[in-house]
This record gives sequence, structure tokens and C-alpha cells, in this order.
Amino acid sequence: MAASSNSSLSGSSLSSDPEDFQPPIWKSYLYQLQQEAPRPKRMTCPQELESRPRHYGREFHGMISRERADQLLNGAEGSYLIRESQRQPGSYTLALRFGSQTLNYRLFYDGRHFVCEKRFESVHDLVTDALITLHVESRAAQYIARMTANPIYQHLGYASLLRQRATHTHTHTHTHTQQPKHVTFQQEDRVASTLVKMSVLDRQCSYEKIHNFKVHTFRGPHWCEYCANFMWGLIAQGLRCSDCGLNVHKQCCKLVPSDCQPDLRRIKKVFSCDLTTLVKAHNSSRPMVLDMCIREIELRGLTSEGLYRVSGFTDHIEDVKLAFDRDGERADITAEAYPDINIIAGALKLYLRDLPIPLITYDLYHTFIQAAKLPDPEARLEGVHEGLLQLPPAHYETLRYLIMHLKRVTMHEKENLMNSENLGIVFGPTLMHPPDQNTLASLNDMRYQKVIVQLLIEHEDVLF
Repeated sequence: MAASSNSSLSGSSLSSDPEDFQPPIWKSYLYQLQQEAPRPKRMTCPQELESRPRHYGREFHGMISRERADQLLNGAEGSYLIRESQRQPGSYTLALRFGSQTLNYRLFYDGRHFVCEKRFESVHDLVTDALITLHVESRAAQYIARMTANPIYQHLGYASLLRQRATHTHTHTHTHTQQPKHVTFQQEDRVASTLVKMSVLDRQCSYEKIHNFKVHTFRGPHWCEYCANFMWGLIAQGLRCSDCGLNVHKQCCKLVPSDCQPDLRRIKKVFSCDLTTLVKAHNSSRPMVLDMCIREIELRGLTSEGLYRVSGFTDHIEDVKLAFDRDGERADITAEAYPDINIIAGALKLYLRDLPIPLITYDLYHTFIQAAKLPDPEARLEGVHEGLLQLPPAHYETLRYLIMHLKRVTMHEKENLMNSENLGIVFGPTLMHPPDQNTLASLNDMRYQKVIVQLLIEHEDVLF
């Protein structure tokens, strides 16, 4: 049966044209096994027991021994009952007949019934799922162990269409790929060590994102989109990526490449959304909040005194946040809607502050802080540059664009009174937070956070 279901994939249509794509013929072996699984048979107690917990029904037989439970089940496959433990009164055991033997499981209840991770509304559903799992995994143990060996993922469906869409996008966006170029830092008329600087185009081409898999209960039959095998069980049969909707077995998720292409329909908000997830969903190199706010600020706010230091009205900043979450790129942040440019500047700072992973990521926080502590200016710049090259591409490009904007802000220092040091004080804690969220560490590191942003602004032309 397994062999014939495997060969069914050979009839799938493999086409390089997304319009001609035909879905694969899913492997049916595990589905057939689930259909053949024993059905649950409740063994009811003939008498009403005062000791019966209210969340159990007539399948509860009171405090009986294992041997007595085995006799009551009478060798019928799928039959089950609940008994109270003689050794531990107040503890309950599910006795289930499967494979010509009686299996005993410690049974728990916290509003739902469970024996391990899965939780069920009724004991009957729990037993149904257990019989399916026991039947499938005992009959097809070797098949399940091998089912990830010949995946369809790289050839059909999601991955194929994604790959072609990405190729099409990059062909039109980037006419050529620049080679990494060498740059030198100049500090007090001295030439520092030569460093390799990755071009922006190179980094944009490698926007990778891991899938955000979460346990999911599928209604009706579902097949794994990695190995094409059926996802067995009654609930929590597999995992679904909450960003792109990819459905896979738990054992298959570890083998899926980091090629998640988020679906805009699944992105519920703009603020507090992972940066890479947002830009991939919108097929852009930077978040639209950054582009739109900077555009508006540079249109009418570069000479505003105390730009980014002066706070806008909090309620109006929240209104801007809601507008982006609700309307996305159609959000109205013009002067007619918000005459005070500090509201737009405040919304931009709030967006950066609310990122679940800061622009300078948690895993690179100490790399940048240690670089800021170096006494030698040349070594300090080299350390910052090394940190920049390790940033995820979406974070790198967003930071680059922001720092270019802040550089232009400093060009109007006479009017807005905001130099690179002042901007460092404002943006340091916004762009980077310690991974352990330690308040004392944040306070101690504030001067180094300021130094990092100040260096990025003053040396923007060579660091990026």
C-alpha cells in the first residue's frame, strides 16, 4: 500500500510556469490507516457511584484494580474505562484496550482532559485520538521514519512558486549584482585597516525568514506540504506557519528552509510586527512606516526646533499608530491631518521602540556595546562596522535608511538644534535594548548606546 501511494506523485504536473502549476497527488497510506483505526467503545458502569467526579461519565468505575479493569474491557479493541487508583486515591487512570493488551494512562483534568500535551473537550475525543495515533504509529513506524527522505517541498507548490516569484522580483529590481567593495575609514587624517563592505543590493537579495510554526488543529483531512503525507489524529495534527500558512508535520518543520513568504492577509498589524515579516509581506526593503514618516518629516520638519527631542501629543501619536495598523500605506499623516510634525516624529520613534526584535538585534547588542567601549577611535569604528555586517538584511537596510535621514537632520542643526550627539541620546535606547531587559544594565549602557548612534551618523558615508 505504501509503495503504491508513493508512486502516485509521479503523476503530478511539474511546470516552470506558475499558471500551469497542478497540485500534487497526496500520499494516501497514512490516511487509509487512520480510517482503519479501532473505534472507541465506552464500557459503562452499571451502577451510579457517589465518588464519580462530575467531569467523568458512566465510563468511571470507581476504585478498581488493573486486573479488574482488564476483565471489564473483555479484550475488545478500542474499549475503555476510567478507574480511581488504589495506590493513590484521588488520581485517575484511563484503561484502554489496544493491540491485544490493556494500556493504562494517568488521566488529568484542568477544564479539559489530557494525558500528555494534547487537551480534549471529552474523554471520548481523547480516546479517539489515542487509538488513531497508536494504530498509525504502530503499523507505519518505518514508513513514518522515512517519510521526510523524499520531500515534495522543493519541487511542487509553495516553494516552487515562491522561488519563481522571488526570481522574477529580483530580476526586475536588480539589474546586476555588485561585488563586495573595499572601503577605508579615515580618522584624524589616518587611514584605518581596510574592511570589506557589503553592498546594499547584495543584502537585499538575501532577505531570509524562518517560518513561524505553531501547533494547529485542522478541520477535515489535511496533508503535509513538505512530505505530502497525511497529518493523522483528531486535534493538533501538525503545525501551521502563522505568517504564510504553510502546513507541515512536527517532524518535517525542522527540515523546511528559511523561505517564509508572509501573506498580507495574515499580518494583523504594522506596529509590533517582526521587521523581516513585515517587509517580506509587503515585498519591500524597508517598512512603510519608516518611508512615509521620513518623507513627511523631510518635507516639512527638518528645521523644526528640537525635532525628535520634543514630544508630540501622546493621543495623536496613538492615532497615527492605529492608522498604520488599520490602513497601512493608505494612512493619512499629512499636515492636514497632523499639523504638528512632532506627532509624526513620535510615531516613528514608537514604531522602532515597539519592534519585537530591536533594529540592532538582541544577539548583537553586546557586540556594539563592546565596540563603543574601545578607547581607540579606529578600532571602535571597525567594531561597529563588523556588527553592522552581522545584522539581518532587513534590519541593516532599515538602519541604513534611518541613519541617512538623521544625517540630513544634523545638516539643519542651526535651525533644529539637533546634532549627532543629541540624536544619539534620543535614538540610542530606541534602537537597541539589552537582551535580558535588565533596567540597571540599560541605564549603565545609555552612554554607549548614544555613542553608537552618534558614530553611525557621523560616519554614515563609510559605515554603510
